[in-house]
Amino acid sequence: MLTKHVAFTTAPIVLPPVELPSLEIGACVEFQGIVREIEGTELLSGLHYEAYEVMAVRHLHRLFDEIANREACASVTFIHRLGWVPVQETSLFLRVLAAHRGPALRFCAEAIDRMKADVPIWKVARA
Repeated sequence: MLTKHVAFTTAPIVLPPVELPSLEIGACVEFQGIVREIEGTELLSGLHYEAYEVMAVRHLHRLFDEIANREACASVTFIHRLGWVPVQETSLFLRVLAAHRGPALRFCAEAIDRMKADVPIWKVARA
């Protein structure tokens, strides 16, 4: 069974310590989405994020369960920052723990792609 931790914060994201749920864990895949200074040809000082949090949490739990049906993973931690996020700071953190790297890497990639397409989290301003 997949253990899920989903959180939204307006504070800078602090990476949680890795806690291995079993001795079978051999892969820890982490992704950080970092606000970049240039998007296309536009120079940015940061991005502003908003979310419909209740719906986003529900959607993420369902999405993670669907992916876990195909990819044998033990744990997923998802943290997304809301509000103003300056350039060079993390807006998204995702950690996946699994027995093997293949499922963990595939889980991470699919989770990010589907989150960006389907979960109610928006970049609403640039400056």
